[in-house]
Amino acid sequence: MPELPEVEVVRRGLQQSVLGRTVGTPAVREPRLRWPVPRELPRTLEGRIVRSVERRGKYLLLGFEHGVLIVHLGMSGRLRFLPRPPPPPSRHDHVDLPFAHGTLRFHDPRRFGAMLWHDAALGPVHAHPLLAGLGVEPLGDAFDGAMLHRATRGRRVAIKQVLLAGRIVVGVGNIYASESLFRAGIRPGTPAHRVGRERCERLAVAIRATLSDAIARGGSSLRDFVSSDGTSGRFQLACFVYARAGQPCRVCGAPVRSLRQGQRSTFYCPRCQR
Repeated sequence: MPELPEVEVVRRGLQQSVLGRTVGTPAVREPRLRWPVPRELPRTLEGRIVRSVERRGKYLLLGFEHGVLIVHLGMSGRLRFLPRPPPPPSRHDHVDLPFAHGTLRFHDPRRFGAMLWHDAALGPVHAHPLLAGLGVEPLGDAFDGAMLHRATRGRRVAIKQVLLAGRIVVGVGNIYASESLFRAGIRPGTPAHRVGRERCERLAVAIRATLSDAIARGGSSLRDFVSSDGTSGRFQLACFVYARAGQPCRVCGAPVRSLRQGQRSTFYCPRCQR
């Protein structure tokens, strides 16, 4: 599933390709995504100018003067900008947003993604039910070690599970939680309330550094992800522990171990993370 770095990479690409551009007549070939694509979406967007391209957690927000198009890539979604003329749509190319200079195409084989409309008359988009309960942005000013320490007091679940839940901090997916905990020297199964102030500070710094590094490397391409221009990410090539079970730790040489947490694979170094 594309996580925060991958979505941010797509957002930056879309800023270059669609910001300030006028949408033609959208084509919705398959509305049955995770939630149905609104039937009136083509009429809503036709002739409108993209005023902003933002991100909230793993949601892309394309702003117009009369509302916001909320896009989620789900498990296998891709949002590609294709130069004019675009190739014929394939089986899983569900939505096209045409522009004078190219087409923004939504491709999603598993159809777990979403493309929804939030009308400006309903108020700020951040109050939308899908966005209102999200935690703070890990790259924003509100996130630091003190905030993480306060939010984890009394929480007895494993610190990695707390990060993945997205209610304290949003967008730290499975890859980046494992990598951040390694950088901070914290065992993934440690109960969150036992991670003290100093280690919370290290973890917050590690999360910021890991996500920033991933964005700079174009995200992680393990299966389906490519950026809006079709480029694959490279962060997975530099992982310290993720998907490296049995291989030597890049820092100390001890074999990397794996375990299952909440149906997800976790990777850690037993020597570096105590």
